[in-house]
Amino acid sequence: MMLKKRLITAAIALPLLFLLIFKGGQVSFTIFIGALSVITLWEYFRIVYLDSNKGGKGFIRFFAYLISLGIVWAAHIKSFELIVWFLLFNLIISGMASLRLFRTDPSAPIILAKQVLGVIYIPLFLSFLVLIRNGTDGIFWVLSVIVIVFLGDSGAYFAGSGFGKHKLSPTISPGKTVEGSIVGLVTSVVAGVIVKLLFFPDLPWGMGVLFFLVIGIFAQVGDLFESVFKRHANIKDSGDVLPGHGGFLDRVDALMFAAPAGYFFIQYVF
Repeated sequence: MMLKKRLITAAIALPLLFLLIFKGGQVSFTIFIGALSVITLWEYFRIVYLDSNKGGKGFIRFFAYLISLGIVWAAHIKSFELIVWFLLFNLIISGMASLRLFRTDPSAPIILAKQVLGVIYIPLFLSFLVLIRNGTDGIFWVLSVIVIVFLGDSGAYFAGSGFGKHKLSPTISPGKTVEGSIVGLVTSVVAGVIVKLLFFPDLPWGMGVLFFLVIGIFAQVGDLFESVFKRHANIKDSGDVLPGHGGFLDRVDALMFAAPAGYFFIQYVF
């Protein structure tokens, strides 16, 4: 039943995503990433703030949503300086709010630290997809990163479910196996090779394979990173809006770590 739900969700969501990438234009893609940032940030707060509706932390959370939209917009206009200013502005204003919050809640520094981490972890990392999309051959590059990550994740899932025996990191993610991880990396490289043959025939093979492998590794690290928060909160998924996949954060956790790595290769290596 879980596999059926997973396949149905993917069959609906992926064509819509590809249509957005190819036909939506830069502005539409930026709006989509902005909305995705807010939704996944909300799910992140749901995990790290178990009593998220109490006290003055509401402003700190709300301000994070505004800053996340600002970061994505700054990425759209390719202003790294503005991205840094948004991050600094968030720390200053949220830090001021935490001073007031500390009067009634001694955990205010922890609340602030979790918010600052969330702003870096989600909108900043996702904004690299906007930077990739708005660059040279951006449509094909952002599609490549997404395909490598998603197919690698699917390969790891099916291999781990089918014949995985050795636990990869049982304290963080009990369901992940060494066999699944290896097959996932192989699948990422194979997906990358197909992408290269279709879109980037002149891409050097050596650096290309390294690129595919790094994307696959970073994607798996991103998946495990989110699992740390879920294990700490003792929950299985970040949400339940995507049948078979959990929440939006569950679906894009791997992509968030892979996006900066992909941008680095695209911008400074190739």
